[in-house]
Amino acid sequence: VQLVESGGGLVQPGGSLRLSCAASLFTFSRNVMSWYRQAPGKEREWVAAISATGDDTNYVDSAKGRFFISRDNAKNTVYLHLNNLKPEDTAVYYCGGAGSWGQGTQVTVSS
Repeated sequence: VQLVESGGGLVQPGGSLRLSCAASLFTFSRNVMSWYRQAPGKEREWVAAISATGDDTNYVDSAKGRFFISRDNAKNTVYLHLNNLKPEDTAVYYCGGAGSWGQGTQVTVSS
């Protein structure tokens, strides 16, 4: 299993980012995919999940209405759209699936 995240960066409060996770070495289209995040000094937190077909999504309460998870099974890629970002969203964001994790991508929300 290989998962490679990208798209993180420094953004001002209220800004947006789109995170991508490119998957390989497993049958992506048959797996639920998730995003997690870990802020400094805190435990890793589940953020969102999407079913194998993309029909069903779930979010942690703090992400509802601001974050949007999607996937493109033709490209073996899962996305996390981050909108109206807040300083408390600052964390390393990881994608997870098929029992594995990526290396993470840093999101920093600061003015």
